[in-house]
Amino acid sequence: MTAQAPAGELTRINRHLPPIVQLAAGSLAAAVIGGIYMASYFPSRPPLGLPITLLIVGLLLLGTALIMLARIGDFGWRSFRVVGFWTLVAYVVQAGMIGYAFVHNGARGSPLVVIIFLLVVFAVSVPLMISFTVGRYQPR
Repeated sequence: MTAQAPAGELTRINRHLPPIVQLAAGSLAAAVIGGIYMASYFPSRPPLGLPITLLIVGLLLLGTALIMLARIGDFGWRSFRVVGFWTLVAYVVQAGMIGYAFVHNGARGSPLVVIIFLLVVFAVSVPLMISFTVGRYQPR
């Protein structure tokens, strides 16, 4: 008696997909580092050079991951959408609470704009990683 998976299971598990999770994780890391850097300066005005650079890097990595995702044909899109929607809802609420904390603690002007964009990257990258991981192992 052997415990072998059917041939269809092996192709779904072992197939090569683009590095979407890795790109989204890099995007998340850039957003978190930028957010922590900015939070360490509040309530005074933080320098924006490093956070803006990290924001651009995060947006580029996230955009690349989304473009690669859009080009995948054989994928569990239904599961991806269901999981992605609910995780996106949860992370938008979480990012909103973090943004409120910054506003409550005196963030104004361009530092607030940078923080909001960093939070957008945060709120999109985590649901992307979770829903892609679920969708890759689901049947079409």
